[in-house]
Amino acid sequence: QMNEQSKQVRPFGMADKIGYAFGDFGNDFTFIFSAMMLMKFYTDVMGVSAGLVGLLMMLARFADAFTDVTMGQITDRSKRTAKGKFAPWILRMMGPVAVASFLIYATWFKDMSMGFKVFWMFFTYLLWGSVCYTGINIPYGSMASAITDKPEERGALSTWRTIGATLAGTFIGVIVPQIVYYRDANGNSALNADKMMVVSLICSIGAIVCYLLCYFLCTERVIVEPKNEKFELGKLLKSLVTNKSLIGIVVGALLLLLAQLSLSGMASYIYPNYFNNGQAQSAGSLIQTIVTLGMATFATKLCAKIGKKEFSMITALIGAAALLIAFVMHTTSVTVWYVLYAFGYVGVAGFTLVCWAMITDVIDDTEIKEGSRSDGTIYSVYSFARKMGQAASSGLTGLLLTLIGYSSATAFDPAVTNGIYNITCLAPAIGFILMAAALKFLYPLDKKTVDANAEILRQKKDNK
Repeated sequence: QMNEQSKQVRPFGMADKIGYAFGDFGNDFTFIFSAMMLMKFYTDVMGVSAGLVGLLMMLARFADAFTDVTMGQITDRSKRTAKGKFAPWILRMMGPVAVASFLIYATWFKDMSMGFKVFWMFFTYLLWGSVCYTGINIPYGSMASAITDKPEERGALSTWRTIGATLAGTFIGVIVPQIVYYRDANGNSALNADKMMVVSLICSIGAIVCYLLCYFLCTERVIVEPKNEKFELGKLLKSLVTNKSLIGIVVGALLLLLAQLSLSGMASYIYPNYFNNGQAQSAGSLIQTIVTLGMATFATKLCAKIGKKEFSMITALIGAAALLIAFVMHTTSVTVWYVLYAFGYVGVAGFTLVCWAMITDVIDDTEIKEGSRSDGTIYSVYSFARKMGQAASSGLTGLLLTLIGYSSATAFDPAVTNGIYNITCLAPAIGFILMAAALKFLYPLDKKTVDANAEILRQKKDNK
C-alpha cells in the first residue's frame, strides 16, 4: 500500500540512495572502527589479554539476543509520524551511539587496575553495541522497505548501503593507521594511545553528520502500519525456527561476518607484527574499497541474470581459493599479499553487496507464507545474527591469538608472527567455504523463487 499522497511525495531517486548510503556510513564510523581497532587497543594499550577481550566481546553480543528482538518489536509497534515510522529513531539515537563509542577508548584509564579496565571495556562495549547501536541500526535497516516497495529499487538501496559502508571502511582503514601507528625505540610498529582517543572522537562526530544526512535525504513512501497485537515469544520463535529463508540468510550472514571480521580484526596484527609495517594497513583497506566499488558496478545486473544467492556463492568460493593459496605460499612480500588479499576480499564484497536486498526477499517470502509483514522483527533477527558473527570472530580471533602466545611482550617473536599470518589466511577461508555451503543447502530463495514471489505480491497489490 503506497502513500495516498504519493503524488505530492518526491519520487524515489538519487537523494534516497545517497541518504541511505550515509546511514551505513554513520553506522560503520563506530562499527568498523570497533571491529578494526578495539582488540588492538585493549591488548596493546590497556594490557588486557586477547583471549579475555575476545571473550568479553562475545559475551556482550549475547545480550543482543534480547535487545535486537526488543528493538525490532518497538520498531514494528511505533507510530508513523510526518517524517515516517523509522526515520525518527535515527534522530533519537544518533547522539547516544556516538558518545558510547567514544567512551570505549578511554586512554585516561590505562593506569587503572586490571579489574577496572576489564569492567570499563565490558560496560562501554555493551552500552554502545547492545543498546545504542541496536537502537539506531534496527530502524535504519527496516526503513528500506518503507522507502520503496519495488524490488529493483530496494536492490539499488542495498548496493548504495554497501557503498556507504565501504566509504566508511576506506576512511577508517586508510587514514586511521597513518595517524595511530608510530615506530617505538626498538623500531617496531606501535600504537599511540592518545591519538587513538582523538580518532575515536572524530569518528563519533562523523557518525552524527552522516546520520543527519540520512534523516534529511531519505523519504518513506510506503505506509507500514504499527502492529498492535500482543507479542507472543513462542509464536515468534516458532516462526524463526520454521522460516527456512530466514534461517538460511541468518547462517550465511553469521559465517560471512566471521570471515570478514577475522580479516579486518587480524589486519591490526598482520601488518604491524608480521610485516612490521602498521601503515601498510592503509593500502590493505584501500584494496577493500577498490574491490567492493569495482564489483558494485556490475553486481546488480549480474544478480538480475543469475540470482543473488548464486552470485554470493560464486564470490565466496573465489575468496576462499585466494586465501588458501596465500596460506600455502606464506609470502613475506607485502605486495604479493596485497594481490592475494584483493581476490580474497571478493568473498566479502559479493555477499555484502546483495545481502540487504536478500533480507527484503526474506521479508516478502515470509509475508506470502504467513500473511503479514514483520519488517522490524525479521530485520532485528538478521541483525542479531550479524552481531553473533561479529562476536564469534572476536572470540575466535582472541582465542587464536592467545593460543599462538600473543601478548605485547611476544608481539614480534617469529613463532607468533607466523601464527598471525596463518590465522589471517585460514579463519576467513573456512568461513567463506561454510558460507557457500549454507547458501546452497539452507537458503531456498534462488532466482526463480524470488521472481515468483515478486509476481505474487504484485498481483496481491493490484487486487486491493
